[in-house]
Amino acid sequence: MKHFLCSILAVTGMVLTSCKNNEKKVQEKAVRPNVLFILADDYGYHDLSVTGSKFYETPNIDRIANEGMNFTNGYAASRVCSPSRASIMLGTFTARHGITDWIGAKVGTDWRKAGRFNKLLPPEYEHNLPSEATTLPEAMKAAGYKTFFAGKWHLGEKGSWPEDHGFDINKGGWDVGSPNGGYFAPFINPNLKHHKDGENLTMRLAEETVNFFKENNPTETGQPVFAYLSFYAVHGPIQTTEEKWAKYQKKAKKNGIADTGYKMAKFLPIRQVQDNPVYAGLVETMDDAVGRVLQTLDSLGLDKNTLVVFTSDNGGVSAGDSFSTSNLPLRGGKGYQFEGGIREPYFIKALVGQRRSIYFRTRNRSRFLSNNT
Repeated sequence: MKHFLCSILAVTGMVLTSCKNNEKKVQEKAVRPNVLFILADDYGYHDLSVTGSKFYETPNIDRIANEGMNFTNGYAASRVCSPSRASIMLGTFTARHGITDWIGAKVGTDWRKAGRFNKLLPPEYEHNLPSEATTLPEAMKAAGYKTFFAGKWHLGEKGSWPEDHGFDINKGGWDVGSPNGGYFAPFINPNLKHHKDGENLTMRLAEETVNFFKENNPTETGQPVFAYLSFYAVHGPIQTTEEKWAKYQKKAKKNGIADTGYKMAKFLPIRQVQDNPVYAGLVETMDDAVGRVLQTLDSLGLDKNTLVVFTSDNGGVSAGDSFSTSNLPLRGGKGYQFEGGIREPYFIKALVGQRRSIYFRTRNRSRFLSNNT
Protein backbone atom coordinates (compact mmCIF):
# COMPACT_ATOMS: atom_id res chain seq x y z
CA MET A 1 0.00 0.00 0.00
CA LYS A 2 1.15 3.54 -0.70
CA HIS A 3 1.37 5.71 2.40
CA PHE A 4 0.61 8.97 0.60
CA LEU A 5 -0.49 10.76 3.76
CA CYS A 6 2.81 9.98 5.47
CA SER A 7 4.85 10.77 2.38
CA ILE A 8 3.32 14.17 1.70
CA LEU A 9 3.24 15.27 5.32
CA ALA A 10 6.83 14.07 5.74
CA VAL A 11 7.98 16.33 2.93
CA THR A 12 5.97 19.36 4.03
CA GLY A 13 7.04 18.80 7.61
CA MET A 14 10.65 18.47 6.53
CA VAL A 15 10.60 22.02 5.17
CA LEU A 16 8.73 23.41 8.15
CA THR A 17 11.09 21.98 10.75
CA SER A 18 14.00 23.67 9.02
CA CYS A 19 12.56 27.04 10.03
CA LYS A 20 13.57 28.66 13.25
CA ASN A 21 10.88 28.73 15.90
CA ASN A 22 11.07 32.49 16.28
CA GLU A 23 10.40 33.26 12.61
CA LYS A 24 7.24 35.13 11.85
CA LYS A 25 4.21 33.07 10.89
CA VAL A 26 3.93 34.66 7.44
CA GLN A 27 7.56 33.77 6.71
CA GLU A 28 6.95 30.19 7.83
CA LYS A 29 3.97 29.92 5.50
CA ALA A 30 5.96 31.27 2.58
CA VAL A 31 8.48 28.41 2.65
CA ARG A 32 5.92 25.64 2.87
CA PRO A 33 5.72 23.71 -0.39
CA ASN A 34 2.53 23.54 -2.41
CA VAL A 35 1.25 20.08 -3.26
CA LEU A 36 -0.32 18.93 -6.53
CA PHE A 37 -1.61 15.36 -6.30
CA ILE A 38 -2.71 13.89 -9.65
CA LEU A 39 -4.70 10.65 -9.60
CA ALA A 40 -5.64 8.81 -12.79
CA ASP A 41 -8.42 6.23 -12.86
CA ASP A 42 -7.80 2.65 -14.08
CA TYR A 43 -4.39 3.62 -15.45
CA GLY A 44 -2.00 0.68 -15.79
CA TYR A 45 1.70 0.62 -14.98
CA HIS A 46 2.70 0.17 -18.64
CA ASP A 47 0.30 2.76 -20.07
CA LEU A 48 3.01 5.44 -20.36
CA SER A 49 5.96 5.99 -22.66
CA VAL A 50 8.26 6.28 -19.64
CA THR A 51 7.23 2.83 -18.38
CA GLY A 52 7.69 1.13 -21.71
CA SER A 53 4.64 1.68 -23.89
CA LYS A 54 5.41 1.90 -27.61
CA PHE A 55 1.85 2.95 -28.46
CA TYR A 56 0.64 5.58 -25.98
CA GLU A 57 2.21 9.04 -26.00
CA THR A 58 2.58 10.73 -22.61
CA PRO A 59 5.33 13.41 -22.70
CA ASN A 60 3.85 15.51 -19.90
CA ILE A 61 3.33 12.71 -17.41
CA ASP A 62 6.75 11.39 -18.40
CA ARG A 63 8.14 14.79 -17.41
CA ILE A 64 7.04 14.25 -13.80
CA ALA A 65 8.92 10.95 -13.72
CA ASN A 66 11.98 12.26 -15.52
CA GLU A 67 12.30 15.40 -13.40
CA GLY A 68 11.38 13.58 -10.20
CA MET A 69 11.51 10.08 -8.82
CA ASN A 70 10.05 6.94 -10.38
CA PHE A 71 9.02 4.41 -7.74
CA THR A 72 8.95 1.27 -9.84
CA ASN A 73 7.28 -0.87 -7.18
CA GLY A 74 4.34 1.33 -6.23
CA TYR A 75 1.20 -0.62 -5.41
CA ALA A 76 -2.39 0.44 -4.80
CA ALA A 77 -4.27 -0.67 -1.71
CA SER A 78 -6.91 -2.40 -3.86
CA ARG A 79 -7.59 -3.73 -7.33
CA VAL A 80 -10.65 -1.44 -7.66
CA CYS A 81 -11.21 2.26 -7.13
CA SER A 82 -13.13 3.18 -3.95
CA PRO A 83 -11.02 1.12 -1.49
CA SER A 84 -7.79 2.41 -3.01
CA ARG A 85 -9.00 6.02 -2.99
CA ALA A 86 -10.11 5.73 0.64
CA SER A 87 -6.65 4.44 1.58
CA ILE A 88 -5.06 7.45 -0.12
CA MET A 89 -7.36 9.76 1.83
CA LEU A 90 -6.75 8.06 5.18
CA GLY A 91 -3.34 6.37 5.01
CA THR A 92 -4.88 3.11 6.27
CA PHE A 93 -5.49 -0.26 4.64
CA THR A 94 -8.91 -1.30 3.32
CA ALA A 95 -9.76 -3.68 6.18
CA ARG A 96 -9.33 -0.85 8.66
CA HIS A 97 -11.49 1.80 6.97
CA GLY A 98 -14.04 -0.78 5.80
CA ILE A 99 -14.46 0.29 2.16
CA THR A 100 -13.46 -3.05 0.64
CA ASP A 101 -15.16 -2.84 -2.76
CA TRP A 102 -16.10 -0.13 -5.22
CA ILE A 103 -19.08 1.72 -3.79
CA GLY A 104 -22.14 0.41 -5.58
CA ALA A 105 -20.89 -3.16 -5.98
CA LYS A 106 -23.43 -5.88 -5.13
CA VAL A 107 -23.12 -7.84 -1.88
CA GLY A 108 -24.73 -10.94 -0.41
CA THR A 109 -27.45 -12.59 -2.46
CA ASP A 110 -27.74 -9.46 -4.64
CA TRP A 111 -24.50 -10.73 -6.20
CA ARG A 112 -26.62 -13.35 -7.96
CA LYS A 113 -28.73 -10.63 -9.56
CA ALA A 114 -25.56 -9.40 -11.25
CA GLY A 115 -25.24 -12.80 -12.93
CA ARG A 116 -22.48 -14.07 -10.63
CA PHE A 117 -22.70 -17.70 -9.51
CA ASN A 118 -19.45 -18.43 -7.68
CA LYS A 119 -19.89 -20.18 -4.31
CA LEU A 120 -18.73 -17.36 -2.03
CA LEU A 121 -20.85 -14.23 -1.69
CA PRO A 122 -19.16 -10.84 -1.18
CA PRO A 123 -19.61 -9.31 2.29
CA GLU A 124 -21.10 -5.94 3.15
CA TYR A 125 -18.77 -2.93 3.17
CA GLU A 126 -18.80 0.74 4.19
CA HIS A 127 -20.44 3.04 1.65
CA ASN A 128 -19.04 6.36 2.86
CA LEU A 129 -15.64 7.61 3.92
CA PRO A 130 -15.73 7.54 7.75
CA SER A 131 -16.47 11.02 9.08
CA GLU A 132 -14.57 10.47 12.32
CA ALA A 133 -11.28 9.72 10.56
CA THR A 134 -8.73 12.44 9.73
CA THR A 135 -8.30 12.72 5.97
CA LEU A 136 -5.33 13.96 3.99
CA PRO A 137 -7.00 17.31 3.11
CA GLU A 138 -8.05 17.80 6.74
CA ALA A 139 -4.45 17.29 7.82
CA MET A 140 -3.30 19.75 5.17
CA LYS A 141 -5.89 22.32 6.28
CA ALA A 142 -4.69 21.95 9.86
CA ALA A 143 -1.20 22.77 8.57
CA GLY A 144 -2.51 26.00 7.02
CA TYR A 145 -3.16 24.89 3.44
CA LYS A 146 -5.95 25.99 1.10
CA THR A 147 -7.45 22.76 -0.29
CA PHE A 148 -8.97 22.01 -3.70
CA PHE A 149 -10.52 18.94 -5.32
CA ALA A 150 -11.42 18.35 -8.97
CA GLY A 151 -12.77 15.21 -10.59
CA LYS A 152 -13.74 11.75 -9.45
CA TRP A 153 -14.60 11.17 -5.78
CA HIS A 154 -16.65 7.93 -5.46
CA LEU A 155 -16.25 7.82 -1.66
CA GLY A 156 -19.84 8.30 -0.59
CA GLU A 157 -23.15 10.02 -1.21
CA LYS A 158 -24.08 13.61 -0.41
CA GLY A 159 -22.87 14.31 3.11
CA SER A 160 -19.70 12.41 2.32
CA TRP A 161 -18.46 14.46 -0.63
CA PRO A 162 -15.04 16.21 -0.85
CA GLU A 163 -16.29 19.34 0.92
CA ASP A 164 -17.38 17.15 3.85
CA HIS A 165 -13.88 15.74 4.30
CA GLY A 166 -11.59 18.74 4.27
CA PHE A 167 -11.67 20.24 0.78
CA ASP A 168 -12.46 23.94 0.59
CA ILE A 169 -13.45 23.67 -3.08
CA ASN A 170 -15.05 20.76 -4.95
CA LYS A 171 -15.31 20.69 -8.74
CA GLY A 172 -17.01 17.55 -10.00
CA GLY A 173 -16.66 15.17 -7.06
CA TRP A 174 -19.81 13.22 -6.13
CA ASP A 175 -21.27 9.71 -5.67
CA VAL A 176 -20.64 8.31 -9.14
CA GLY A 177 -17.29 6.88 -10.21
CA SER A 178 -17.70 6.90 -13.98
CA PRO A 179 -17.88 9.97 -16.24
CA ASN A 180 -21.69 10.23 -16.31
CA GLY A 181 -22.68 11.56 -19.69
CA GLY A 182 -19.28 10.66 -21.11
CA TYR A 183 -16.15 12.74 -21.68
CA PHE A 184 -17.88 15.36 -23.81
CA ALA A 185 -20.50 17.79 -22.51
CA PRO A 186 -23.26 17.92 -21.54
CA PHE A 187 -22.00 16.36 -18.30
CA ILE A 188 -24.38 14.63 -15.89
CA ASN A 189 -22.75 15.88 -12.72
CA PRO A 190 -24.39 18.06 -10.04
CA ASN A 191 -21.03 19.57 -9.09
CA LEU A 192 -19.73 20.40 -12.57
CA LYS A 193 -21.86 22.35 -15.02
CA HIS A 194 -20.56 22.40 -18.58
CA HIS A 195 -19.70 25.65 -20.30
CA LYS A 196 -20.69 24.52 -23.79
CA ASP A 197 -21.75 21.36 -25.60
CA GLY A 198 -18.82 19.22 -26.66
CA GLU A 199 -16.54 20.50 -23.90
CA ASN A 200 -13.99 17.85 -22.87
CA LEU A 201 -14.29 16.67 -19.27
CA THR A 202 -10.60 15.91 -18.75
CA MET A 203 -9.47 19.30 -20.04
CA ARG A 204 -12.20 21.04 -18.03
CA LEU A 205 -10.85 19.50 -14.80
CA ALA A 206 -7.38 20.72 -15.74
CA GLU A 207 -8.74 24.24 -16.34
CA GLU A 208 -10.48 24.22 -12.96
CA THR A 209 -7.15 23.30 -11.37
CA VAL A 210 -5.34 26.01 -13.34
CA ASN A 211 -7.89 28.58 -12.19
CA PHE A 212 -7.43 27.49 -8.58
CA PHE A 213 -3.68 28.08 -8.75
CA LYS A 214 -4.16 31.46 -10.43
CA GLU A 215 -6.82 32.65 -7.99
CA ASN A 216 -4.96 31.36 -4.93
CA ASN A 217 -1.37 31.99 -5.98
CA PRO A 218 0.68 31.33 -2.83
CA THR A 219 3.30 33.92 -3.82
CA GLU A 220 0.56 36.54 -3.56
CA THR A 221 -1.54 35.19 -0.67
CA GLY A 222 1.24 33.73 1.50
CA GLN A 223 -0.90 30.60 1.98
CA PRO A 224 0.32 27.27 0.54
CA VAL A 225 -2.14 25.21 -1.49
CA PHE A 226 -3.03 21.52 -1.78
CA ALA A 227 -4.65 20.64 -5.12
CA TYR A 228 -6.02 17.14 -5.73
CA LEU A 229 -6.67 16.58 -9.43
CA SER A 230 -8.56 13.29 -9.68
CA PHE A 231 -9.26 12.49 -13.32
CA TYR A 232 -12.24 10.41 -14.39
CA ALA A 233 -9.94 9.32 -17.22
CA VAL A 234 -9.17 6.70 -18.24
CA HIS A 235 -12.27 4.96 -16.85
CA GLY A 236 -14.82 3.65 -19.34
CA PRO A 237 -16.76 4.42 -21.39
CA ILE A 238 -13.62 5.27 -23.32
CA GLN A 239 -14.03 8.14 -25.80
CA THR A 240 -11.80 10.40 -27.86
CA THR A 241 -11.92 12.84 -30.75
CA GLU A 242 -12.02 11.74 -34.37
CA GLU A 243 -8.63 13.38 -34.89
CA LYS A 244 -6.90 11.42 -32.12
CA TRP A 245 -8.67 8.22 -33.13
CA ALA A 246 -7.37 8.56 -36.68
CA LYS A 247 -3.85 9.29 -35.42
CA TYR A 248 -3.68 6.14 -33.32
CA GLN A 249 -5.47 3.94 -35.82
CA LYS A 250 -2.72 4.85 -38.27
CA LYS A 251 -0.09 4.17 -35.63
CA ALA A 252 -1.58 0.77 -34.78
CA LYS A 253 -1.48 -0.24 -38.45
CA LYS A 254 2.10 1.00 -38.74
CA ASN A 255 3.13 -1.07 -35.70
CA GLY A 256 1.45 -4.12 -37.21
CA ILE A 257 -1.89 -5.60 -36.20
CA ALA A 258 -1.44 -8.72 -34.06
CA ASP A 259 -3.02 -11.96 -35.27
CA THR A 260 -4.53 -12.51 -31.81
CA GLY A 261 -5.52 -9.60 -29.61
CA TYR A 262 -6.98 -11.59 -26.69
CA LYS A 263 -6.43 -14.76 -24.71
CA MET A 264 -9.18 -16.44 -22.76
CA ALA A 265 -8.69 -16.49 -18.99
CA LYS A 266 -10.90 -18.28 -16.46
CA PHE A 267 -13.79 -15.83 -16.70
CA LEU A 268 -13.11 -13.26 -19.43
CA PRO A 269 -10.79 -12.64 -22.38
CA ILE A 270 -7.66 -10.63 -21.52
CA ARG A 271 -6.32 -8.02 -23.95
CA GLN A 272 -2.77 -8.89 -25.05
CA VAL A 273 -1.80 -5.88 -27.17
CA GLN A 274 -1.79 -2.11 -26.72
CA ASP A 275 -3.43 -1.11 -29.99
CA ASN A 276 -6.80 0.46 -29.08
CA PRO A 277 -6.92 3.86 -30.85
CA VAL A 278 -9.87 5.13 -28.80
CA TYR A 279 -8.14 4.42 -25.51
CA ALA A 280 -4.85 5.85 -26.80
CA GLY A 281 -6.63 9.10 -27.65
CA LEU A 282 -8.16 9.22 -24.16
CA VAL A 283 -4.71 8.71 -22.65
CA GLU A 284 -3.22 11.51 -24.77
CA THR A 285 -5.98 13.91 -23.73
CA MET A 286 -5.24 13.20 -20.06
CA ASP A 287 -1.57 13.83 -20.77
CA ASP A 288 -2.48 17.12 -22.48
CA ALA A 289 -4.44 18.08 -19.36
CA VAL A 290 -1.48 17.28 -17.09
CA GLY A 291 0.70 19.42 -19.36
CA ARG A 292 -1.72 22.33 -19.06
CA VAL A 293 -1.44 22.29 -15.27
CA LEU A 294 2.35 21.87 -15.25
CA GLN A 295 2.73 24.79 -17.68
CA THR A 296 0.67 26.94 -15.35
CA LEU A 297 2.94 26.10 -12.41
CA ASP A 298 5.88 27.11 -14.59
CA SER A 299 4.33 30.39 -15.71
CA LEU A 300 3.32 31.35 -12.16
CA GLY A 301 6.79 30.54 -10.85
CA LEU A 302 5.42 27.80 -8.60
CA ASP A 303 7.25 24.88 -10.17
CA LYS A 304 10.25 25.07 -7.82
CA ASN A 305 8.11 25.10 -4.68
CA THR A 306 5.43 22.57 -5.61
CA LEU A 307 5.55 18.87 -4.83
CA VAL A 308 3.90 16.95 -7.69
CA VAL A 309 2.66 13.38 -7.25
CA PHE A 310 1.23 11.24 -10.05
CA THR A 311 -0.30 7.79 -9.65
CA SER A 312 -3.39 5.66 -10.37
CA ASP A 313 -6.02 4.04 -8.17
CA ASN A 314 -5.66 0.54 -9.67
CA GLY A 315 -4.38 -1.29 -12.73
CA GLY A 316 -5.44 -0.88 -16.33
CA VAL A 317 -8.59 -2.53 -17.69
CA SER A 318 -7.47 -5.58 -19.63
CA ALA A 319 -10.73 -7.54 -19.14
CA GLY A 320 -14.31 -6.34 -18.64
CA ASP A 321 -15.55 -2.77 -18.95
CA SER A 322 -14.03 -1.51 -22.21
CA PHE A 323 -11.14 -4.02 -22.46
CA SER A 324 -9.02 -0.90 -22.85
CA THR A 325 -5.38 -1.95 -22.60
CA SER A 326 -2.81 -4.68 -22.07
CA ASN A 327 -0.79 -4.77 -18.84
CA LEU A 328 1.67 -7.41 -20.06
CA PRO A 329 4.06 -8.63 -18.86
CA LEU A 330 2.04 -8.08 -15.68
CA ARG A 331 -0.75 -10.60 -15.13
CA GLY A 332 -4.39 -9.50 -15.12
CA GLY A 333 -5.64 -5.98 -14.61
CA LYS A 334 -8.34 -3.98 -12.85
CA GLY A 335 -10.44 -6.21 -10.62
CA TYR A 336 -7.69 -8.82 -10.32
CA GLN A 337 -5.45 -9.18 -7.29
CA PHE A 338 -2.62 -10.17 -9.63
CA GLU A 339 0.11 -7.60 -10.20
CA GLY A 340 -1.60 -6.08 -13.24
CA GLY A 341 -4.48 -5.04 -11.01
CA ILE A 342 -2.55 -3.35 -8.24
CA ARG A 343 0.80 -2.14 -9.61
CA GLU A 344 0.69 1.52 -10.63
CA PRO A 345 2.81 4.31 -12.05
CA TYR A 346 4.02 6.26 -9.01
CA PHE A 347 6.06 9.41 -9.55
CA ILE A 348 7.03 12.18 -7.15
CA LYS A 349 8.56 15.39 -8.45
CA ALA A 350 10.07 16.78 -5.27
CA LEU A 351 11.43 20.20 -4.48
CA VAL A 352 14.88 21.27 -5.57
CA GLY A 353 17.38 19.80 -3.12
CA GLN A 354 14.82 17.47 -1.51
CA ARG A 355 15.01 14.38 -3.76
CA ARG A 356 17.25 12.27 -1.53
CA SER A 357 15.33 13.22 1.60
CA ILE A 358 11.94 12.32 0.17
CA TYR A 359 13.28 9.02 -1.10
CA PHE A 360 14.62 7.90 2.25
CA ARG A 361 11.59 9.13 4.16
CA THR A 362 9.08 7.37 1.90
CA ARG A 363 11.20 4.23 1.77
CA ASN A 364 11.30 4.04 5.55
CA ARG A 365 7.49 4.20 5.65
CA SER A 366 6.76 1.58 3.04
CA ARG A 367 8.76 -1.42 1.90
CA PHE A 368 6.63 -1.50 -1.25
CA LEU A 369 8.44 1.49 -2.76
CA SER A 370 11.72 1.34 -4.62
CA ASN A 371 13.62 4.06 -6.42
CA ASN A 372 14.64 3.78 -10.05
CA THR A 373 16.79 6.90 -10.34
